[in-house]
Amino acid sequence: MPIVPASPPRRRRPGANGKLPWHIALHRDWQLYSLVVVPLVFFLVFRYLPMLGNVIAFRRFQPGGSIFGEQWVGLHYVRMFLGDPTFWGVFGNTLAIGALTILFCFPMPIIFALLLNEVRSRYFKRFVQTMSYLPHFLSIVIVAGMLMQILSIDGTVNQLVKLFGGEPIPFLQQAEWFRTIYLSSEVWQTLGWGTILYLAALTTVDSTLYEASRIDGANRWQQTWHVTLPGIRPTMVTLLILNIGTFMAVGFEKILLIYNPLTYPTADVISTYLYRVGLVSNNFSYATAIGLFESLIGLTLILSANAISRRVVGASLW
Repeated sequence: MPIVPASPPRRRRPGANGKLPWHIALHRDWQLYSLVVVPLVFFLVFRYLPMLGNVIAFRRFQPGGSIFGEQWVGLHYVRMFLGDPTFWGVFGNTLAIGALTILFCFPMPIIFALLLNEVRSRYFKRFVQTMSYLPHFLSIVIVAGMLMQILSIDGTVNQLVKLFGGEPIPFLQQAEWFRTIYLSSEVWQTLGWGTILYLAALTTVDSTLYEASRIDGANRWQQTWHVTLPGIRPTMVTLLILNIGTFMAVGFEKILLIYNPLTYPTADVISTYLYRVGLVSNNFSYATAIGLFESLIGLTLILSANAISRRVVGASLW
């Protein structure tokens, strides 16, 4: 009697788009998908559930009462901050510091990564890269303490000023110096960490493109402009969109730690104003209305930047 060979196990056919149905993929790779559970729970608890509290922007909230407010007041708090000159001053400071942050902190890692990429000494390159991204791991409190020590009347900077015959300058008490101090510390703290991303992107650029450009007579600058920058353009666009998305939420912690009433005219931003109005003055409904307005602006900015990038550059987040 002839032996009939066993038929091979039936395999699930992919769908019309060439992918397995989601429930089959979930059953097959459940170990990998289980790693997503904790981040999803984190975002659900600390990002999405608090959105329910935005309703108190339209209701009068009293501490100790209902968490969703006691009385419906409509757009009362919106009209309050739209007619508040203090808010518009804070709003202008936020726009100015956010624009300056993107103007200086976004291109600097790109330039630094391009310079490091030209270094041929491997040990020197690693040393410079390590020293540049170490500030990223310093606590904001430590950075603020360092700024206060260095820029105090008897600090290092004023010691140098007196050494050259100048008068000590109270940097942290003068409003005109605040943005310079903030931007300088922000560049110092974020330069190296951003450089890591661009150095990783540079490794994906096809080396044959450089060889072809050299054959065509391109110098190093032309190779950088026509080969390197287009090669890392998707990474640049992605990070730019993310930076624009956080445009309105400029460094709350650092500003809160180093500013004072004397520097409010140039230092006070929406996030620190919300802290004083909401948590210090217990005006939660008013603070929520301002925060909701800030979030809507941030959402509009990131959607607009993504749409413009997709049309002009051909790369986007979604």
